[in-house]
Order: sequence, then structure tokens, then C-alpha cells
Amino acid sequence: MILAGEASGDLHGAGVVRALRELSPGIEVFGMGGDQMRAEGMDVLVDIRKMAFMGFVEVVRNLRTVFAAERVLGAAMEERRPEAVLLIDYPGFNLRFARRARKAGVAVFYYISPQVWAWHKSRIHTIRELVDRMHVIFPFEETLYREAGVPVTFVGHPLVERLEPLADRAAWLREQGFDPARPLLGLFPGSRTQEIERILPAMVQAARTLATGGACQVAIGRAAILAPGVIERHVPADAGIRIVDRGTHELMQCSTAALVTSGTATLEVGWYGTPFVVVYRTSPVTFAIGRRLVQVKHIGLVNIVAERTLVPELVQGDCTPERMVQEVGPMVFDTAVHARVHASLGVIRQRLGGPGASRRVAASILSGRGVA
Repeated sequence: MILAGEASGDLHGAGVVRALRELSPGIEVFGMGGDQMRAEGMDVLVDIRKMAFMGFVEVVRNLRTVFAAERVLGAAMEERRPEAVLLIDYPGFNLRFARRARKAGVAVFYYISPQVWAWHKSRIHTIRELVDRMHVIFPFEETLYREAGVPVTFVGHPLVERLEPLADRAAWLREQGFDPARPLLGLFPGSRTQEIERILPAMVQAARTLATGGACQVAIGRAAILAPGVIERHVPADAGIRIVDRGTHELMQCSTAALVTSGTATLEVGWYGTPFVVVYRTSPVTFAIGRRLVQVKHIGLVNIVAERTLVPELVQGDCTPERMVQEVGPMVFDTAVHARVHASLGVIRQRLGGPGASRRVAASILSGRGVA
């Protein structure tokens, strides 16, 4: 049984489902996920589209949906009696379910650690009590859990498995209708409707300013999970901004520079070495609570992984069109700035480990001992 609660979890979970079926043909996999896990053969009982909300206030507003999902999944676990449960990120939901699985005598594994190094460090004690083995994707997480007495394995980052450089950047740009000789600004507003609504309008305004007089081209990478129309209603028809479907990674590496909503996408863009600015805005209440709880200097994963500031972060009140223009503009038009940021991002590839994370997680689960 596998539980993922958002787009990135669906993607990483799909890799594990694929590896499980390769290592153990005929294995039955079911749980909570999305289209990508479904495509790999998982029986999706709760679709992540129903769970696509975030923030303290938003979760409270959607408690009925959360409880309904827990009932469906709990009943399925009791009826189908899985040999193991794999929880992928999504800690608020998944750690509650871990307690239920533990009471049912089901082995509990975790993949993509909750960000206990950033906030809610008390969760380490809960994890030690409920989880048989953590599979972590950053080297510093392995040290953290080992010191806390939690069985842990560093498996590498799953995004390494699917990030491949384009053979011909200019050819892809031409195929998409872009001019390879002109700068291209990529916008990556996230995979949740809430993120789109709070962040994309400012992105679009900044992009239109930078593109004045045809100075640069602009494109938006649409997350596969987003429903039709979510992006379009924030992009005026005369804005001259192209929306790219089924080519997000290509756009990441072909963009001269980018504006990227905080999340896994910042690691992806950083892995390609594309200079960018991290942006983020949430509800005032959620931000006020989070500011009191979060205990790290950065919110962007690239800066956290590098343990220093590689790219600027524009959060909440700083997440304005004017600040976006100020920070990303030099990356688009100043070759020296572009080269400096590009070079600094090289550390990301060094710290994410080699490919094979999904297979290592699958082998760990199938071993029955939690050791890959």
C-alpha cells in the first residue's frame, strides 16, 4: 500500500511502483496517488486531486475531505491486509495513517522525509515510534535520523532518475515556436491551484515588464496535475506568453532564467543549472504561523541543499512583480550574472546522489527488513 498526497509524491511514487513490479511481477499495489502512479499499475483508491490544498487554514477548511480519505484508505487496509505501507512525504496525513498501520501490524516505511530539519522537530520521535525505516533523499537527513536513533538509508534523490539533458536545445526551442537566439524567461508557478492564484499574477506582470519591446520571450511550464483553465485565467490573451504542456523539464533547461515557486521544482531547475529566483506567497495566517515554527534560514531547496544562498528568495511581502523584475532581470540580460549563478548551481548535482533511488526503495521494502 502506497500513500502519496501531492504531485511530486505521485511522480516519485510512480517510480517505486514501477520498480516494485519489475522486482516482483504480479505484486498488488494500491492506495492514494494520481495519474502517474495509476499509469504504472497502482489501484488508486483516493486521487490526489482531492487533496491538493496546503497551509494551516486551508487544511482546516478541508477537514471533511481529509477524514473521508482516511476512512476509505483505512477500510482498504483492513480488508486487503497489505504486507507493507509506504508513506511518501505528506506528513500530517501520513503520520496519522502510520499509527493506524502500526496498530494493524503492518510494516511501515517512509520515503521523502518530512522536513523535520526545518520545523516540527518533535516528529522525529513520532517517526522513531511508528516507522520501520526512513528512506531519505538528502545526505544531511541520514545523519539527522541516525543520531536520533531512527533506522535510515540515504537512497539519493529520485529526480536524478528523470532529468536528462537535451541533445539539441536549439532544435527543441524551434519546435516549440521560440527563437533560440533570443532570451527566454520560464515561469513555473507550482502544481496547486492555491499557489497559482497567489503567485502567477505577479509572475505574469513581472514577465510582461521584462518582455517589453520584445526584449525576451516568456513561457509557463504547466504541471500535469493542474486542471484545464487554471493557468489560462491568469494570463491575458494579449500577454504574448506561451503555455508549455508535457515539456516542463525541457523548458527548465532551455530557459535563460526562471521564476520558480518554492518546492521540488527549484531542485529540478537548479540541477539543470538554469539561473532562477525562488518565489512564494501563502495566506497571511498560514505565513504568520509558519514564520514562528520554521527554523531554517532558507525556504528554497537549492539553498537548503547547498547550505548557502545560491539564488534569491522572494517570500510573502517581497513576492511582488517589482522585486521579481529586479532579481531575475539581470539573470536574463546580463551574461556575467547569468554565468555566475549558473556556475554556483553545479553543487546541486554533486549533492543529490546518483540514479536508482526508486529501485533502492523498492528493494528495501521487498527485503522485509527495510535494508536496501
